Amino acid sequence: MTRAQQLGVIIGLAFVAVLTILRAGDPPILKLARDVTFDEYQRILPRAFEPMPVKVIDIDEASLLEYGQWPWPRDRIAALVDKLNDLGASAIAFDILFAEPDRLSPSNVVRDVKGIDPALLDKFPDNDAIFANAVLGKPVVLGFGLSNEGSYRPPVKAGFAFTGESPFGAPPRIKSATPLRPQLEANAAGLGHISLNPGSSTSVVRTVPLFLSDGAQLYPNLAIEALRVAQGASTYVLADAPDVPDTITQVKIGEFAVPVTAAGELWLYVTPDRAERYISARRVLGAEGNSPELASAIEGSIVFVGTSAAGLQDIRATALGQNVPGVSLHAQTVEQILSGKFLSRPDWANGLEILAVAVGGTFLVLVTTFISPAFALACGLLITALGLAASWLAFYYAGLLFDPLAPIVGWSVTHFGATAFRFLVTDRERREVRKAFGHYLSPSLLYRIEHTRNALQLGGDDRELTVMFVDVRNFTEISERLEPTALVGFLNTLLDALSQHVIANEGTLDKFIGDSIMAFWNAPVDVADHGRKAVRAALGMRETLVKLNARDAFGFGEEQPVGIGIGIHTGIACVGNMGAEARFNYSAVGDAVNVAARIESSCKDVGFDILVSNNTARLLPDYALLEVGDLALKGKSTRTKLFAVVGNEQVSTSAKFAELQTIHRQLIAAMRAQSTTSRRMVNAAKSKAADLGVGLPEFYGRITRRSQHYLDEPRRKGNGHSR
Repeated sequence: MTRAQQLGVIIGLAFVAVLTILRAGDPPILKLARDVTFDEYQRILPRAFEPMPVKVIDIDEASLLEYGQWPWPRDRIAALVDKLNDLGASAIAFDILFAEPDRLSPSNVVRDVKGIDPALLDKFPDNDAIFANAVLGKPVVLGFGLSNEGSYRPPVKAGFAFTGESPFGAPPRIKSATPLRPQLEANAAGLGHISLNPGSSTSVVRTVPLFLSDGAQLYPNLAIEALRVAQGASTYVLADAPDVPDTITQVKIGEFAVPVTAAGELWLYVTPDRAERYISARRVLGAEGNSPELASAIEGSIVFVGTSAAGLQDIRATALGQNVPGVSLHAQTVEQILSGKFLSRPDWANGLEILAVAVGGTFLVLVTTFISPAFALACGLLITALGLAASWLAFYYAGLLFDPLAPIVGWSVTHFGATAFRFLVTDRERREVRKAFGHYLSPSLLYRIEHTRNALQLGGDDRELTVMFVDVRNFTEISERLEPTALVGFLNTLLDALSQHVIANEGTLDKFIGDSIMAFWNAPVDVADHGRKAVRAALGMRETLVKLNARDAFGFGEEQPVGIGIGIHTGIACVGNMGAEARFNYSAVGDAVNVAARIESSCKDVGFDILVSNNTARLLPDYALLEVGDLALKGKSTRTKLFAVVGNEQVSTSAKFAELQTIHRQLIAAMRAQSTTSRRMVNAAKSKAADLGVGLPEFYGRITRRSQHYLDEPRRKGNGHSR
């Protein structure tokens, strides 16, 4: 791991930690985004509307037109209660506040008449009393509102049972309530709060608190109180989470068990608003009130009395983006409980989402740093798709609410930050490496160097290399014939074609020295079978040169083919960045380099284009090699055994080479024994060599001149490159 990578990982993980802490803090913007996501799920798959024994008696515009503006006198409300009770409603719940005295009551009207005898006031009907008498003994549930003033608490008509500790600290708090008329409170079968989203900062109703708490008592909402009264149940049974104080996990209302949030709230799973849910109050109070159709709709149903009239301002927004009467949401609450189709956000959902941000972010930081931003992007898209799919499938099949947005946003921000850091910092080092080595190395070697720490530091180390020198034959003559620009064109064509084989075989191009190439293998990184790859590159150069000459790529004509000599040696050399801090080259120096240069020079005397040292030949047991002899190289005190490279493994196993090799060994033995049969064997070798077509006839034409190479110490003669 490079220092830049270490820094990238540290900064990336710190960034992930910040995002994880941010998600754990759950700021309002994340809550809003999560709620909008869950809204979208409901819009894609809303709860299907099913006929339920739940109806809304709607004080709609038609009712107001028929019976006058709101508020109606309470004797008419009493008549509505009597009518609904006669039609068989199992519960009658009012999403209406009856906090003030009925100003339309005759007793109140005459009270304001001047000169009226106070003794006569008691003889006038009191609509509040009429309404209270109508409520008495009937399954009527009245609603109460919340107030920030005073300390009034309404009476509670139901009992409570707890499976654990009493969860008075779980629900939203109630400071005070708006008092109803005393007789109404006393006569009602149930009382429930009508607040749908108390304390919420949004107008969209997503959850409904089934209870409010003052710390010592729970107060049910209108919907579940109506459901309790309809069943004739007397008690709510609340279950809490084991070992977690002040939580509610489930509420049992008669026969129905309702999963809730820790605060005792029900996630609303709404249907699109449907006309089938509503019955106009005008129909109930009018002549149609006795119709069998209306009786069938109301009998056994829980009915909620409320208003859809726009002027009465009881309109709420739902997760589906619709504006509906508030009373319909009370009805939908009961519908949802009756249908058993609930939405639930498990207590551990927050922990899972926080963990997803941390784990997914860490994974993307590591992948971006050590593999590639593109692969990290692919991984990010994959885990994003999986996260979305998991969240949707949990909603689709189980009604579970898991937020995919916060993890996805966290992953995206992490990937962007890690990618930007890698581009600006980490990859800067690699771009420098590419700039320094891009023209001299194969892509595979370049990739390995990019991931090697301290690749561009000044200095070197000793390691085994296979070094190659390539030289153009008769270059002085060629340069005399060509203009300078033509000579440059010739060199560019030739050296470019030859150097491609070095790069293709994982070699390092050290430098171009006029008409020569220096290359080496096994540095700057390890290269397996470096000797074999160097010789394979040399054989490729031979084939390429034949093709270039065949198509007269240099314009010299068929009578003047271009030739090269290649010398290869394997040995220890010092390799590294050499020069000054401001400008340096990656190169190799040492005796192994000098030997390779001298071997290349010996190609002229030997009369063959590819020669390798004995050290390299040992690495090529299956190649077609012919012993050249022990040559005295310039500057070396001892002879160096050389071999001519005839071909690769396929040539080595051919019958033609086998025959030549047998004759060649006999020839070498005869020359060492100074046998007179050596000249005859040379002719036989020339004959066999002609079939292989790699310049061996010239090699054998000069072999007798080198007889001393097989006998005594030759004179120290030669020229070539020095290092």
